[in-house]
Amino acid sequence: MIVVGLTGSIASGKSTVAALFAEAGVPVFSADEAVHRLYEGEAVGAIASAFPAAIAEGKVDRGKLGDIVQADPGALKRLEALVHPLVRKEALTFVANERRAGSVIALLEIPLLLESGGGYPVDRIVVTVAPEAELRRRAMQRSGMTEARFNWRLARQMPQDDKKAKADFVIDTTQSPEAVRKQVNEIIAACLAGGGP
Repeated sequence: MIVVGLTGSIASGKSTVAALFAEAGVPVFSADEAVHRLYEGEAVGAIASAFPAAIAEGKVDRGKLGDIVQADPGALKRLEALVHPLVRKEALTFVANERRAGSVIALLEIPLLLESGGGYPVDRIVVTVAPEAELRRRAMQRSGMTEARFNWRLARQMPQDDKKAKADFVIDTTQSPEAVRKQVNEIIAACLAGGGP
């Protein structure tokens, strides 16, 4: 089975591209969706112990937690030490399940794939990109996003040029939807054929 890792900067179009892979029949694991589940379940106890002010109605309040870690770099490292292993475990379980099911290709959408120091079993890396002004425009349309939050998140991510240098495939998501879909289908075909870019 070919495991494709999908990553990119904030608001670079990862979710859109992941949806196109899914549309083409590729099983998709989303780290963001896993974090949402963990923040309502398995991770709540550990985060409540480390960051009690981030808990509301028995769940992690992402806005409050974001404010805490944005204000304290040490807090971010503590949070990542709690959450990243849980996300990685879910991703590895997903890969194992898809392998058992006989899938020939699967996608891991991991925003910090290249920043996290590995641990994900990917055979190919796809990076989504867009000009920084476009990243900012898209991000600012999200609920709760502020300039400060955007700048903080972008600053802690690997620069896009560095991501592109590590990628097997790069998708510029400012292309037309049809062009992006065509590129996704070409990437799937190349992966299945055992080829690179």
